[in-house]
Amino acid sequence: MDRLIWTAVTGMSASMARQRMIASNMANAQTIGFRSEVMQFTPMTLQGPSLEVRAMTDAAVYGAQMDAGASIETGRPLDIALQGDILLGVQAPDGGEAYTRRGDLSISPNGLLVNGEGTAVLGENGPIAVEPGSDITIGPDGAVLMASKTDPEAPLVKLDTIKLANWRGSRIEKGLDGLFRVVGGGVLPVDASARVLTGTLEQSNVQPSQVLIEMVEAQRLYDMRTKLIATAKELDEGGASLMRLS
Repeated sequence: MDRLIWTAVTGMSASMARQRMIASNMANAQTIGFRSEVMQFTPMTLQGPSLEVRAMTDAAVYGAQMDAGASIETGRPLDIALQGDILLGVQAPDGGEAYTRRGDLSISPNGLLVNGEGTAVLGENGPIAVEPGSDITIGPDGAVLMASKTDPEAPLVKLDTIKLANWRGSRIEKGLDGLFRVVGGGVLPVDASARVLTGTLEQSNVQPSQVLIEMVEAQRLYDMRTKLIATAKELDEGGASLMRLS
């Protein structure tokens, strides 16, 4: 069978992976702090004595666009928007340290500071614990401040400081859970100069119009590769017919 069919099949598989990535981006166009995923296509050529004129395709989501999304003011004291190349440290479901840009914070029923996904926010000594019902605000440097319940005029008490880390200079990858992790393990260092905007949320950086264009392109490319398989079949049948004639 002509090798063209294998080239087309791997291309179709890559197109399907791209469509799944596009669907994920579109579904998260309104998700707070979401970073649009990007895909890498790698040609895979088998080395041999013959002339290599065709290469198979391998595709995988390898990262995300880190451009900032639009910010909107909410007025909620626990909403924060991270400035610059900063990531918010959180505790991943497996107990390890991970990072996100989602800053819609709240206090869970068990007294932990969590974001909109229910992921515990990390401080200087692990997850930040807050007494339920406390009047909490977030400082520009990520400090978690609590007001006195009995004396409104008393100075705010610092409970902890949210871990704000700069990802520049480190290799990070985005997992299926939407969280970023350091490639090969490890953690990002705290950025002492990091700043946040309180009462503000950063939106997803997905551009819906661009995603729609990419979806149309991916579908057309998939159709083209489907036609290549039909062409490969015709070529194979034609070659078999010539062999019978000889």
